[in-house]
Amino acid sequence: MGDPGREEYKIQSFDAETQQLLKTALKDPGAVDLEKVANVIVDHSLHDCVFSKEAGRMCYAIIQAESKQTGQSVFRRGLLNRLQQEYQAREQLRARSLQGWVCYVTFICNIFDYLRVNNMPMMALVNPVYDCLFRLAQPDSLSKEEEVDCLVLQLHRVGEQLEKMNRQRMDELFVLIRDGFLLPSGLSSLAQLLLEIIEFRAAGWTTPAVHNYYYSEVSD
Repeated sequence: MGDPGREEYKIQSFDAETQQLLKTALKDPGAVDLEKVANVIVDHSLHDCVFSKEAGRMCYAIIQAESKQTGQSVFRRGLLNRLQQEYQAREQLRARSLQGWVCYVTFICNIFDYLRVNNMPMMALVNPVYDCLFRLAQPDSLSKEEEVDCLVLQLHRVGEQLEKMNRQRMDELFVLIRDGFLLPSGLSSLAQLLLEIIEFRAAGWTTPAVHNYYYSEVSD
């Protein structure tokens, strides 16, 4: 579960009652309503982009604790069902709240990064994650700093894993990104971010200077 202090810090952003619910879910998952826990975590992630970057670690810990204690997967099922609901309503979410949309993409990529089945990423999440990244690579999104930043950060986090799962879709995504780099947006900083991620992938998903900057973001 990593540094217990960091886990504690993440829980501190919740109210006292919810903190207790999450602490119990982590230590004694059979004693709480795990579907409620899943909804609480997703709800908070959609409103708190800092938490959405970290939520995968907590979800992984609860899944492990439940599996060890009861051999069941109530929490994982509830989490994936809720992710699917939000995924199906993603355009409405984006129209309603750009921040909520960016938080959702950050969250689902974080979950994809942490959750494993037989030490492999969950196949059920591959296409939804790709679809979210494709949406971020559309021309209207590539003119918005929040969405470009999210796209680049998530590709640094999960791009290499995604490519291993479906290289063709990654090729198609980077066609959109290259087209976006050529858009006359007038925002050279956004074009620079797109160029950096193009170079990052071309170098086998690693270039020390760029990687170190984004890795610090991803691991914070």
